[in-house]
Amino acid sequence: MTALSLSGAVVRRGSRVVLDHADLAVAAGELVGVVGANGAGKTTLLRAALGLAHLDEGRAELGGRPVRQLSEAERAALCAYLPQERRVGWNLPAWRVASLGAFHRPPKEARDRAFAALARVGLQGLETRGVLDMSGGERARALLARLLVAGAPLLVADEPVAGLDPDAQLLALALLREEAQGGAGVVLTLHDLGLAARACDRLVVLHEGKVIADGPPAEALAPEILRRAFRLDGGLADSPHGPMLVAGRAPP
Repeated sequence: MTALSLSGAVVRRGSRVVLDHADLAVAAGELVGVVGANGAGKTTLLRAALGLAHLDEGRAELGGRPVRQLSEAERAALCAYLPQERRVGWNLPAWRVASLGAFHRPPKEARDRAFAALARVGLQGLETRGVLDMSGGERARALLARLLVAGAPLLVADEPVAGLDPDAQLLALALLREEAQGGAGVVLTLHDLGLAARACDRLVVLHEGKVIADGPPAEALAPEILRRAFRLDGGLADSPHGPMLVAGRAPP
């Protein structure tokens, strides 16, 4: 089953084309990474797929249904979204922030799910701490817990490991992998290409608003793609812990 489908997506901002006939598909049980240089259109791609950015051309579907025909409640039932912005307006306890991901469930169930999710992200014992009293990394984990609490068939995370230390990055990606193994479709953006190659089943590479590669990490991050999209000279190498990027800046 296709959890998310975006086809022929064109997004313009004034005279600038931010997305240029871009496609994105995420199946149930699949973990897909979207990568590209700053300004390539990664966040816009995710937002367009969820109906949060206006499509000038193209079609977006969630669970096989056109996004434009979904009510907000229907869209929330089909997808949970973790935006790149980590700002929180109120110093709510971590468990209350996490429980917002289960707003459609009875209060006790939402609270129980929040406590369980906070334990999964390593915040057991900090459930009642205000999120503004937390470190940036702890706050990022609390917001990841909010995503996990939803139990939606599609999870969309924009830079979910930003601001996390290396151990927490690997934990976050492992948790998202668990969600995919449980049957959810998962799509996320990442800047660390080595982590993306290690964590994802498939990578979608954006360059200047266009999808220039879509496939297994070894194919999507082939040397010619790295050179074109990232101005890097190198490729992926095997390690005992999975693929790693071995590259330097390409000559002008």
